Amino acid sequence: MTTMTDTSNAARFREFKMPDVGEGLTEAEILKWYVQPGDTVADGQVVCEVETAKAAVELPIPFDGVVHELRYPEGTTVDVGQVIIAVDVAPGSGDATPAPVAEPVAEVAAEDKAEDEAPKGRQPVLVGYGVSESSTKRRARKGTTASVPAAAAAVQGEMNGHRATVVPESRPLAKPPVRKLAKDLGIDLATVVPTGEGGIITREDVHAAATPVPAQAQAPAPVAAAPVAAEAEVPAPVVVATVGARETRIPVKGVRKAIAQAMVGSAFTAPHVTEFVTVDVTRTMKLVAELKEDKDMAGVRVNPLLIIAKALLVAIRRNPDINSAWDEANQEIVRKHYVNLGIAAATPRGLIVPNIKDAHDKTLPELAAALGELVSTARDGKTSPAAMAGGTVTITNVGVFGVDTGTPILNPGESAILAVGAIKLQPWVHKGKVKPRQVTTLALSFDHRLVDGELGSKVLADVAAILEQPKRLITWA
Repeated sequence: MTTMTDTSNAARFREFKMPDVGEGLTEAEILKWYVQPGDTVADGQVVCEVETAKAAVELPIPFDGVVHELRYPEGTTVDVGQVIIAVDVAPGSGDATPAPVAEPVAEVAAEDKAEDEAPKGRQPVLVGYGVSESSTKRRARKGTTASVPAAAAAVQGEMNGHRATVVPESRPLAKPPVRKLAKDLGIDLATVVPTGEGGIITREDVHAAATPVPAQAQAPAPVAAAPVAAEAEVPAPVVVATVGARETRIPVKGVRKAIAQAMVGSAFTAPHVTEFVTVDVTRTMKLVAELKEDKDMAGVRVNPLLIIAKALLVAIRRNPDINSAWDEANQEIVRKHYVNLGIAAATPRGLIVPNIKDAHDKTLPELAAALGELVSTARDGKTSPAAMAGGTVTITNVGVFGVDTGTPILNPGESAILAVGAIKLQPWVHKGKVKPRQVTTLALSFDHRLVDGELGSKVLADVAAILEQPKRLITWA
């Protein structure tokens, strides 16, 4: 049978593909859709939020129109270059019914082969104009509206050596949190008996469906299941928790996966050395209190981290070799004449390290404003990949958790990281007498390939000296 294409109708619809959001990333997970079929969108309007291996990023659409179809549901990992949304750019010129979110579905083998043989190329960076076809081996979706259960049946059919026929069926009714719970538990919503009003599946329904199968959940999956599911873009079910289970399994992906890979690479590539110093920061705490009342610091957040950051910047200025990187490929030490100061931030998506660009050039009020913006952006999960790229040295404040200190692992590509412990009132010898003083412990880890013990000690000693006598910020700057 020959399929005829209505070119006039096809021209009405424009497709927006998953763009390369930078840093050479190849895929992203759709966290949230901000639009639905039938909604009007404008050029530059944010239509969805995606999570890459580095951060959560909002994607703006580059044209006007009415949303015709969402190709992937929330929670799906999509390769760069795959179409994620179709927009009717000429609404009213014909009868086109908005399509619901398309669920993953298996395609014919011929399409797989054609896609596998397609020329591979670099995808343009955001916003996605003119993205070439993806070189991925996953099967592309062609606007199907088959539900997840139907797609899963098709995949199972392939695994059994058969080609299944996918018949569109209605999607089970459940709220997004319940759908996520079902996904985490590996429960097919189509098999759950709904008890909620109007036939809606509740959390209790999902838990009830999960209760009988803890043993099955722990059984090893068939060897062929993983590749088949990957090609069909139907994620293999991963059990996160089961009622009454003794273990919880959490998929490692996105930011957390990238962090794990980076930390392993850093720990087993750069020879770490960590030095410690305990210092009386009573005068620094007094300075923080005074700055909070200073009119020049109005509107910005003043805290000990601000003074510590400034102290580190002064120490780097006095010992510039610490601000370097090791180039393994060229066997060179790259000395940086600028400081992009990284601040380790704990977020719901894991630890990230955004950095303040050209921190060495900022005044104290400017540095305070930059720190405040960095922290608030990170907590909101809006840190961009660019904000985490190009760091030269990092501070990690473990003291906020009540921890005295630690041995921090270097951020990949950097030569030093300073850990700041909790500031506590402790007995301290001051002017020949034991008095209660504000004391903290600093730990500096550095790459011993390019930072020897003398240089690392000088940097740490300078930071400590400034925190003990903050007036050195003026005399040494």
